[in-house]
Amino acid sequence: MSMTPPDFEAFPRYAELTALLHGYAAAYPELVQLASIGKSHEGRDIWVLTVTALATGQPQDKPAFWADGNIHSIELTGCTAVLYYLHHLVSGYGADATLTHLLETRTIYLCPRLSPDGAELALADQPRHVRSSARLYPSTDPAPAGLAIGDVDGDGRVLSMRMPDPNGTWKKHAAQPRLMVPREIGEFGGEYYRILPEGTVHDYDGYTVQLKPQPQALDLNRNFPSYWRPEHEQKGAGPYPASEPEVKAMVDFVLAHPNIGAAISYHTFSGVILRPMGMMSDADMIAEDLWCYQRFSELGTELSGYPSLSIWHDFKYHPKELVGGTQDWLYEQLGALYWVVELWSPNRQAGISGYKWIDWFRAHPVEDDLKLLRWSDEHCAGQAYVDWQPFQHPQLGAVEIGGWDQLNYWRNPPPGLRQAEVERFPAWMDKIALSLPRLELVSAAAQYIGADTWQIRLVVCNSGWLPAYVTKQALAHHVVEGVVFHIDLPAAPSQAALCGGTARIQGPQLMGHAPKKSLLALSPDATPTADRALAEWIVQAPAGTRIGLRAAAPRAGALHTSLTLAAPEPHLTLSRKLPT
Repeated sequence: MSMTPPDFEAFPRYAELTALLHGYAAAYPELVQLASIGKSHEGRDIWVLTVTALATGQPQDKPAFWADGNIHSIELTGCTAVLYYLHHLVSGYGADATLTHLLETRTIYLCPRLSPDGAELALADQPRHVRSSARLYPSTDPAPAGLAIGDVDGDGRVLSMRMPDPNGTWKKHAAQPRLMVPREIGEFGGEYYRILPEGTVHDYDGYTVQLKPQPQALDLNRNFPSYWRPEHEQKGAGPYPASEPEVKAMVDFVLAHPNIGAAISYHTFSGVILRPMGMMSDADMIAEDLWCYQRFSELGTELSGYPSLSIWHDFKYHPKELVGGTQDWLYEQLGALYWVVELWSPNRQAGISGYKWIDWFRAHPVEDDLKLLRWSDEHCAGQAYVDWQPFQHPQLGAVEIGGWDQLNYWRNPPPGLRQAEVERFPAWMDKIALSLPRLELVSAAAQYIGADTWQIRLVVCNSGWLPAYVTKQALAHHVVEGVVFHIDLPAAPSQAALCGGTARIQGPQLMGHAPKKSLLALSPDATPTADRALAEWIVQAPAGTRIGLRAAAPRAGALHTSLTLAAPEPHLTLSRKLPT
């Protein structure tokens, strides 16, 4: 059974999304398992799909990749990116050799919408734009004085309001009067405007307006454990790390699945790939991890067309501001590779280039605004930048409503461009998942050495590109151990006994097949078989005894095999290769 792809141009509401995910699980039971990992603040299930070929092993026994989206309420294209990757995987299995191998050897965990409550507010008939969650925080007063941002004229959009004011900050562009541009330094005597976000003003005194404190001011991407800081130091971080059910659900899931070695979180907007760290410079990072990040990020740029940036060096909201408590926790504490993808760039669509990402919003030439306005007119039927229309505001009186439609054209691509934006990334995600370490059987052998005594040897290798620990950060934080070998003898009253070795043998960390040096390096690699490990036991048991052998590494997966001791042959070797 197959499934018709959903409409990737539309953003599903919660009930539709839930039905869609259940549909995938029903259509592909051999590949897809669906489970709720927790409840949101308002009681909605937070859905995670486990995608792997169940016929080739249990999900927890395979190295794993995680992807999530929509942790911020109006960043809805993040959900689309995860859904698109889900369909890419299941539709390609059995038809595409790469995807078939991927799902037979790896596990993919997908969380399309980490903040379902916030997304429901954004998708309501009269939308509200909150940062993440629907919970009242930090104040429990839902109606303090001030301007509450929202759809006041009932057209299903949240735009801007302009009012004539001789002391206003803004004026009409001389050639394009629809476009509002800043007054020049020292300019006076013109027609000026005050611009406010669209919304309702509570307790208006007739003269002053301040933005009403956002009653739902939580930022779930500031609530993670790594470098968390309290509200007075970092807005929206919550009362303590992982205090919010959505974040706790993800943290608990990741900690319960140590096979996760890499992850991507989809946000909007800017059209960039962001890599750690957020709290320290490249110079302070572990050099080997930095080189690895640079290699994979460059691959992401090559495959997606998005530039790759350092959060610390290139993507700060303020040069003095550090952003902690984020999903960078996956690397900063757990040592898993992790990226943020900021989907969608209106600037790129409008032909604007050569700017520094965050700084552009502080100041940019008016020519850029004209390019964006032209893009709205020519490619968005004039709906990205909405013409100003008169409106009788219930508190402010006569105003005009118009300007940029943040939700549908700025924070997210317009419907006709959404699929094109998210289809840039599956090839990169496939590469990351396929690079993960993978434990593979090389040989399992039993050699008869006399008197019902046998030498048992188990040899395994890491067939992945990355080392079994994935990053040096994981080693530094002691969150991954090397490969562990187990021998399982039949239970009593069996005559089998372990005479040499221990039932559990702690083996080394296994390197991957990534080259450590150029062939032109002055000194060769000192350990050319660092991807392999051998465990040995001496067992006394009668012929015909069946012995179980296991090997596992947290991020490289686990394998199970067995030997039947056969006599009188003095030497018995069994070797089995897993699919490659």
